[in-house]
Amino acid sequence: MDMSGKTVLITGASRGIGAEAARVFARAGANVALVARGQGDIADLAGEIGDKALAIPCNVANAREVAAAVDATVETFGALDVLINNAGVIEPIAHLSEADMDAWGDVIDINLKGVFYGMRAVVPVMKAQGGGSVLTISSGAAHGPVEAWSHYCASKAAVNMLTRCLDKEEAAHGIRAIGLSPGTVATQMQREIKTSGINPVSQLDWDVHIPADWPARALLWMCSPAANPWCGQEISLRDEDVRAKVGLV
Repeated sequence: MDMSGKTVLITGASRGIGAEAARVFARAGANVALVARGQGDIADLAGEIGDKALAIPCNVANAREVAAAVDATVETFGALDVLINNAGVIEPIAHLSEADMDAWGDVIDINLKGVFYGMRAVVPVMKAQGGGSVLTISSGAAHGPVEAWSHYCASKAAVNMLTRCLDKEEAAHGIRAIGLSPGTVATQMQREIKTSGINPVSQLDWDVHIPADWPARALLWMCSPAANPWCGQEISLRDEDVRAKVGLV
């Protein structure tokens, strides 16, 4: 997939799937806007990638900061072709009856509102230029309850519906909205899940988790016409056929 001349904005780009996606898209020729709260981490990553990278400190839970990040990306690179809604958190893991209400709401602000703010900011830009792709990291937790993950399950279920709504409203304007459910990935989030010791996911052996570059490579493939049948839906990396299409063996 050649992304030369294209511009990609990635939230949660400081580590994990986001950082790997930045590397994958940059190698494919794209300009990459790296958005995260960790200014030092994204500055280091931008330095690694080079002139095609722009580091933008931003809290996705703040609508004005997200809009400013989109504006800065367009001002720097002249367009915005792909938004990857990757930023997400799972802490604090807690049973619903014991969850801290403010902390529960903070997860909704990041995982759900942050995705909406990104979509809201990029849609006018993409419509004006004739289209684009909005790719959002989903989860199996969007479709089934998991003990002590009420905040995460609720936010991911809602994000799945946002993708479907965006497709219904904007597909006619050339905007491709697709979710990616990567399965369990060897990232810091899985370390936090492991530490919690709650529910079967925390008991998984580390070697069953896929490397972060797998979903990153899937996101690149999702920008191609081959992924068009999934517009308005989710792609699951648990699907062996999908892995084969992406080239993950």
